[in-house]
Amino acid sequence: MPGRVAGKVAIVVGGGQTPGASIGNGRATAILLAREGAKVVVADRNLASAEETVRAIQQEGGDATAFQADATREAEVKALVAATVARYGTLDILHTNVGASITLGDAPPDEISEEVLDRSFAVNFKSVWLACKHALPHLRKNGGSIVIISSLAARTSYPWIGYKATKTALLALTENLATLEATKYRVRVNAILPGAMNTPMAIEPRVAKGVPRAEVIESRDRRVPLGGKMGTGWDVAYAALFLHSDEAGFITGVSLAVDGGECISSGSQGV
Repeated sequence: MPGRVAGKVAIVVGGGQTPGASIGNGRATAILLAREGAKVVVADRNLASAEETVRAIQQEGGDATAFQADATREAEVKALVAATVARYGTLDILHTNVGASITLGDAPPDEISEEVLDRSFAVNFKSVWLACKHALPHLRKNGGSIVIISSLAARTSYPWIGYKATKTALLALTENLATLEATKYRVRVNAILPGAMNTPMAIEPRVAKGVPRAEVIESRDRRVPLGGKMGTGWDVAYAALFLHSDEAGFITGVSLAVDGGECISSGSQGV
């Protein structure tokens, strides 16, 4: 059924990606929303990466605009939302995809530095809150949709506290917003918890730390019961498309694991 978000305006925060061979969750989601009829504003701290996503959309005939913004800075997030509404006249979808762990210097609780913990909070939680804060006044006008990308790390064993704590906090934010927004404004707020994914953000930092690429992939594949293979950015994108679409019009406050059964398995933690 094509056109599942036809005519809607979407912001994808973190719609660029870490360089790598595979596609990231944010880029895949931006492309898929555009394929299904949405006008997409691709926001990223790295403008060149956002523009790559926009080119991919435009090559397929979609409508997309790149916007450079540091999602941890309120003035820039506010400008992003204002520019979107100025260009397209409305806002229907907010998709927040910003997050990092290893690249921030994340570590176990007894080793992490105060600076890294503060940065983890800013990147993984504050960025999402800021986007929601400034998007909500516009989403409320038409009963829009927010999808927050958390992580399966919120529910399973994960050694680094910055990522685990902040991605867990996003589930609380999802439930809080869903409760507050549902009755009066009909804004739906849901979260996706990606499991082991073959995305550049997941693979490249581990390779950069000296772990052979084949070992990284094999170890992460072993964690997944469903087919013994990691998921891809497209798996997250299709889940997001459903949650943003009218097909999910009676769904809010849900935290959806997209993990190939990893959460219910007893597999060990990989690299």
